[in-house]
Amino acid sequence: MPAPHEAGVTPPTLSFVPVVLPSPGRAVDLAVRVTAPATGDRLPIILLAHGHGPSNYVSSYYGYAPLADHYAAHGFVVVQPTFLDSAMLGLRDADDPDAPLYWRRRALDMRQIIDDLDAIEAAVPLLAGRADRDRIAVVGHSMGGHTACLLLGARLTDPADGSVVDLRDPRITAGVVMAAPGRGGDALSAYAAEHHPFLGEPDFSTMTTPALVVAGENDDVPYLTTAGPGWSVDPYTLSPAGTLLTVLGAEHGLGGIAGYDLRETTDEHPRRADMVRRVTAAFLRARLLGDDASWRAAVATVGAGPEPLGRIESKEPRPA
Repeated sequence: MPAPHEAGVTPPTLSFVPVVLPSPGRAVDLAVRVTAPATGDRLPIILLAHGHGPSNYVSSYYGYAPLADHYAAHGFVVVQPTFLDSAMLGLRDADDPDAPLYWRRRALDMRQIIDDLDAIEAAVPLLAGRADRDRIAVVGHSMGGHTACLLLGARLTDPADGSVVDLRDPRITAGVVMAAPGRGGDALSAYAAEHHPFLGEPDFSTMTTPALVVAGENDDVPYLTTAGPGWSVDPYTLSPAGTLLTVLGAEHGLGGIAGYDLRETTDEHPRRADMVRRVTAAFLRARLLGDDASWRAAVATVGAGPEPLGRIESKEPRPA
């Protein structure tokens, strides 16, 4: 497979959209974008989960190009679904008990993508036989981070019937959770408790799949939580193991990972966003490919210089 690119040299990538997967029982068929290196084989797979957000297209397979482009250039096949909560589909106000966030369907969509990898490879020119089905990771931002947590083993209590929901997928062996919702209970705002009750009782104690949690130092979402910026650190502090990247000075946009020059990125900072994508790619290369050198190099740069961009801590030995 391709090695990480040298400074200033970006390997060519291919992007194919849409790949439409028949999805009986879903409001619309599941459509995905696939971005991959132009060359190489035995390529690990990243399932990239978009957030909810106010924009029409950022929360869809049109968004998160800074991450998708970078990951593909570093040797990953990136698959981006458009979830049912995307504003471009017009289903947020649908008469569906899962609307507007479709938290359960999101995780099931990711599992369908893995089930349908044969169809995806067949549909994308030059991809057949090049993806490594034994090396699959999930990356998610904001509501996509919640989706990633569920796939990595976190559980929640279904407010509809009180049952414990377990959507872990053992085929996913690593993950990155960015700016995700944290603990429930009195940490929820009154609005979140009323409108998004599935956030009320998360259980991160079962999130044991290796994960890197990324949290913005200044990521405060008061319409969802009363806990302040520390809320997005909860998937790390409340899980039994893991690694935490705190992005210094960052708000919810983590410097601009959701798109290039987005009006809704309140903390646009190209160096900060680049650090996030470099560190997350290095973490996944280490976990999926044993590329410890990339991880060591990334860790060394995070806190370097007179104005460090972040800090890394871990609750268990990680590639180092």
